[in-house]
Amino acid sequence: MGEGVLKRYARYLPLTPDTPALSIGEGETPLVRSRHLAGELGIDELYFKLEGCNPTASFKDRGMVVAVAKAMERGYGTIMCASTGNTSASAAAYGAAAGLETVVLVPQGNVAEGKLSQAVAYGARVINLRGNFDDALRVARELAEARSVCLVNSVNPDRIEGQKTAAFEIVDVLGDAPDLLFIPVGNAGNITAYWKGFREYHDGGNAARLPRMMGFQAEGAAPIVAGKPVEHPQTIASAIRIGNPANWEGALTARDESEGDIGTVSDAEILDAYKLMARREGIFCEAASAAGVAGLIKHVRAGNGLAGRTVVCVITGHGLKDPGLARELADHPPEEAPADVEAVARLLGEAVPGTSGGGHRS
Repeated sequence: MGEGVLKRYARYLPLTPDTPALSIGEGETPLVRSRHLAGELGIDELYFKLEGCNPTASFKDRGMVVAVAKAMERGYGTIMCASTGNTSASAAAYGAAAGLETVVLVPQGNVAEGKLSQAVAYGARVINLRGNFDDALRVARELAEARSVCLVNSVNPDRIEGQKTAAFEIVDVLGDAPDLLFIPVGNAGNITAYWKGFREYHDGGNAARLPRMMGFQAEGAAPIVAGKPVEHPQTIASAIRIGNPANWEGALTARDESEGDIGTVSDAEILDAYKLMARREGIFCEAASAAGVAGLIKHVRAGNGLAGRTVVCVITGHGLKDPGLARELADHPPEEAPADVEAVARLLGEAVPGTSGGGHRS
């Protein structure tokens, strides 16, 4: 346990004897079986891959450890990324562990506070740009080409190599690939990586089948579904608020080769799934993570029964990335009462046996 992606899956990664053995404990995240949603949707086996259990609480750590280790191997002193939040947190953490300077470019006002706080805590240099994510990535790519810095966004193929290891883990736990995998799609690196991982494991004889890849974008940020870039993407799920995905072609390949689909879900559907995961499954995910679950619900309710199938939903990040959203959606906002048994009982609408008046019962 805790050996890290580079060690555990070394033979599937582009490592050399000179690649540093970097790790802060990424990988080996839980695959949790559904307790309630499976029955409600008529699915025999439904699992959630909890990528929020990685060190910086998102799936980005799998790819980042490979990208940063290779940057060290190649002699870079600085790494750079554009980010809607999770990439910046991961780059900053692994940059700190590797002793590298980290520069992150973020769209001003469009990054959840929890994610931005992580980048700051890890010591990264954070630059807020007056633009969206696509603007930030364009600037980062141009800077990386002009200066001796390593770009660690998912356009870096080392990121995809690391992220594919989540597919390996799913097969290792289930004994085979699932029938369907539901996953959020933003910059499209993750769906690209999972498909690469499933293909490699299948080709190596570790899995007897390949899953259908079911990707979901937010309605207001769905360039792949629309077939053209979205100039001003809008969605409550900031991690997938991307109008021109860097891994667009990889997502299409995953969709087409797997006979899967890439569809859309509304913000309302995302928020419903976000609340359902916390209140029915006990899993607190960030809004973007809920897009895959929302897609599953939409798929089944459209008449696509999944009885007898094994289904996995990728939960890409932890809900503490954006704690403010949970407070906004609370069914029961925090209440106040004096430190008195009867006062609390009255709030709960219950009587306290053996007490009278407003006295203290010890």
